[in-house]
Amino acid sequence: MRTRFILIQTSHAGNVGATARAMKTMGFDDLVLVAPRWPNVLRKEETIQRASGALDVLAHARIVATLDEALEGVSHLCATAMTPRDFGPPTRTPRQHFEMLLNNELSALDGKAPGADLARKPSPESGVAFLFGSERFGMANEDVYRCHVALSIPTNPQFGSLNLGAAVQVIAYEWRQALATRGEGFAVQESAPQGERADAAQVAGMLAHWEQALTGIGFLDPAAPKKLMPRLNQLFNRAQLTQEEIHILRGVAKSMLQATQANR
Repeated sequence: MRTRFILIQTSHAGNVGATARAMKTMGFDDLVLVAPRWPNVLRKEETIQRASGALDVLAHARIVATLDEALEGVSHLCATAMTPRDFGPPTRTPRQHFEMLLNNELSALDGKAPGADLARKPSPESGVAFLFGSERFGMANEDVYRCHVALSIPTNPQFGSLNLGAAVQVIAYEWRQALATRGEGFAVQESAPQGERADAAQVAGMLAHWEQALTGIGFLDPAAPKKLMPRLNQLFNRAQLTQEEIHILRGVAKSMLQATQANR
């Protein structure tokens, strides 16, 4: 399913770069700017710096004069508006709407714009667009009225202001998570390999080395060992030591023995 992010009358170049970065981290690259304040905004230094490497998104971005041009090939429109309109489309959270959209649970009457029947589940060949208004004025009513839904990000009621780049990031993340239910998500990267696990013989050899070192420094009394070594054995078993960690612990034991011999 094609996904497009549309910025309408953007006034700050840095927000264009931040949007490109937010899109790229979630695997999207279709960015259209409608009548931005700066005609050369895609080449401005602030834009490039805020993109933080998402230069391919900027390279493929388009600048158009009207919203109609930006909507070519798009069948489902999502406004991002904090304030509900009296005659506008239904207001939903991104997560709620995306689940309904992909599960084909939307009514053909959703939205009041002409062609609202397109609110049905889009086909893989169709396109979904997310519209973001100007930083200074938000989205114009006439633009919201064209959309099938107004997405409202749940925020603190006393302070709901989101930077444009942050809002794009939230929407892009929620949409990618929704697409993951169709096999179009990203896996969490696994942690770095922890090394090969030490076997019982290696642990036993390390413990024997430690017993010798602890005796050398006077911490362990061979005549009355009590349960020190069995307890250490259990401790190291719980730790599930790697071979590299065995080498470190044996190095500690070796240093203790060397220090003991040097003091004699």
